Amino acid sequence: MVDTHTEDGDGGGIRTFPFPVDLSLRGVGLQVGPLGADRTWHSEAPLHRVHRIDFHVVMLFGAGPVRHMVDFAEYEAAAGDVLWIRPGQVHRFSKKSEYRGTVLTMQPGFLPRATVEATGLYRYDLPPLLHPTDAQRDALTAGLAQLRREYEDTDTLPLSLHTAVLRHTLTAFLLRLAHLAASSAEAARGRADTTFTLFRDAVEQGFTTNHSVSAYADALGYSRRTLVRAVRAATGETPKGFIDKRVVLEAKRLLAHTGLSIGRVGAAVGFPDAANFSKFFQLHTGMTPVAFRAELR
Repeated sequence: MVDTHTEDGDGGGIRTFPFPVDLSLRGVGLQVGPLGADRTWHSEAPLHRVHRIDFHVVMLFGAGPVRHMVDFAEYEAAAGDVLWIRPGQVHRFSKKSEYRGTVLTMQPGFLPRATVEATGLYRYDLPPLLHPTDAQRDALTAGLAQLRREYEDTDTLPLSLHTAVLRHTLTAFLLRLAHLAASSAEAARGRADTTFTLFRDAVEQGFTTNHSVSAYADALGYSRRTLVRAVRAATGETPKGFIDKRVVLEAKRLLAHTGLSIGRVGAAVGFPDAANFSKFFQLHTGMTPVAFRAELR
């Protein structure tokens, strides 16, 4: 297979793997099959190393627990859980986890725009790990099994009709999945205290320049003590810890996705001085920015 990986930023970054059309039956824009030790969706993708994909992956786990990293956050899935990884996200398989279940991969552009919008395919604000109820899991399992049967039936229909059937069957499955993802996010928002929600949104807007808890409290009209109580109740951590975690995540993304110098990465997340950024990053990750970037290569 020809190496079609791309590089980000100034010539650095980690490998991005395109959808492997050559591994799909009849060359259609999706694959669906068993998720196991010998399962791969790309002939060159380093499953146990950090890499990025430009296609959708949905894993419905038949066993657990399974630990999987998505955008530098570790998720632990149980049997019956669903993990939805979207194009552009960085992820890594765990060497210590046994992956069992069903995996669906889908090429961007396989579905029409109206379906893409209806199913929220690019809702990066939604959680990747989903915990369906028994009824929801049964419906998703049945939908995925039907999709797999249609995918593997390469003899009864001409390619154009085969592809059309796959699109309709996939749409039905994704509508269920999208409803689960949206309702999970809505439930999480409903549980969150309004004070924390406002703080979280303010941090998302301002973390690249503002790391001050007092400044956020003043801007939102709360006392520092009120903010501490709200954030601790919602997340179990302090407002400062919440801000720092968001800064670290962005720094990791920039170190992985781009070839920006360490100084420019630091400046992008609010540290004009590269040395201060390096100290901050090492304090929160246990490694220097240089070491973190080297580990991904």
